[in-house]
Amino acid sequence: MGGIAVGLLLAAWAPRVVDKEPLDLVILGGRVMDPESGLDAVRNVGIRDGKIVAVTEDLLQGRETIDAKGLVVAPGFIDMHEHGQAPRNYDFQARDGVTTTLELEVGTADVAGWYAARQGKARINYGVSIGHIPVRMKVMKEAGDWVPSGDAAHRAASAQQIMEMSELMERGFREGAPAMGMGINYTEAASHEEILEMFRVAAKYKASVHVHVRYGGVKEPTSGLAAVEEVIAAAASTGAPLHVVHVTSIGLKDTPDLIALIEGARQRGLDVTTECYPYTAGSTNLETAIFDPGWQESMAITYKDLLWVKTGERISEATFAKFRKEGGTVIVFSIPEEVVRGALANPMVMVASDGMRFTGPKVHPRGQATYARVLGHYVREEKVLDLMSALRKMTIMPAQRLEKRAPMFQNKGRIRVGADADITIFDPQRVIDKATYDEPMQYSEGIPYVLVNGVVVVREEKLVEDAFPGKAARAPVAQ
Repeated sequence: MGGIAVGLLLAAWAPRVVDKEPLDLVILGGRVMDPESGLDAVRNVGIRDGKIVAVTEDLLQGRETIDAKGLVVAPGFIDMHEHGQAPRNYDFQARDGVTTTLELEVGTADVAGWYAARQGKARINYGVSIGHIPVRMKVMKEAGDWVPSGDAAHRAASAQQIMEMSELMERGFREGAPAMGMGINYTEAASHEEILEMFRVAAKYKASVHVHVRYGGVKEPTSGLAAVEEVIAAAASTGAPLHVVHVTSIGLKDTPDLIALIEGARQRGLDVTTECYPYTAGSTNLETAIFDPGWQESMAITYKDLLWVKTGERISEATFAKFRKEGGTVIVFSIPEEVVRGALANPMVMVASDGMRFTGPKVHPRGQATYARVLGHYVREEKVLDLMSALRKMTIMPAQRLEKRAPMFQNKGRIRVGADADITIFDPQRVIDKATYDEPMQYSEGIPYVLVNGVVVVREEKLVEDAFPGKAARAPVAQ
């Protein structure tokens, strides 16, 4: 009788094997952290047909198994601000834990064509906004494939041209753009009425407007604070949701005032959000309107604070005009460390990389290492924020920003049954950024597994070369 009793006791204690049909993949024994529900416990995760079908203490059987003991199993990171939308950028982002990458600031003038060019070829999920910058360039017939330096930057639009912009914006939304992109700092001649009209179009389609605001820096009356006031007024007037991009590089030392302004608008019912990246330097193109006369006073910096990425040299007064005429990317050292720490610690501020397109051997490291830097440097080493708070900023918060316009995001940024199996598995004791300003083309470490739509794209910290399961992250296309 004693043996029978012991056997019954062991049977009652042992985990139950569920779902007799083998799953495609199971993740066993990891610390599952889901910012939506607050779950933070050891669980097994089952995946079938690209979806999470089980999150359980029970045993699971799968055709493939990942042993995640000692590792964190988190929703895949959603980067709402990545300009590098090419295969090599996707490789670096996958190694940094990103499973969905979105170009929502600059965007495109051809939403349908942009998505078609990536279908079946992407390692991670991809998405793009309908962008005011490229639409303005198209209407004003300025050549180029990114930001303007000619008429689209410096010439006021006629009423007819504003109407043409509105029509192109509407077409982009009908083609499934999940948001509107806007960079008023790059289109300085855009009138307040033009900006309001773009916000009206976004409101019609219930789309968030992701804005690089008109001014940056601390010099009044063209301060970052004044620029955020402009777009909050546009959002309040039109009802369009607003997302202020990279708040730290706009506000600089005055960033706390910008965050307080956004928080006040939210407390009074406006749908306003913001983001930051974990670096003390920004990056953009030297030939743009951002570096028109007055930039030194606005940003409280000078020539030596600019790094010319083509050669890695610091710019001087003698080389500034030459490089500006040539055109190219600079890294701008302008953000105080305490500002970065304060923004990351604020529960309202999301994380987004603002990663750059690769145009040479040097580039800002943020597109390759933002997420590992937050988890390794600012969570583990500096304890600026706790791990769950950091994950919330990288997963559920971006998903919730986009899901009203693009319902597919209701199944991203979560570890729960029915969610897309976009999953990042990392070692909280080892995850760290390796990319630097001097050596930016280095993969992050401590992220051994990344899954996109249930397919392993990073295995044992190596890219799976033939894995391209990325899908379009898109709003419904009008029929």
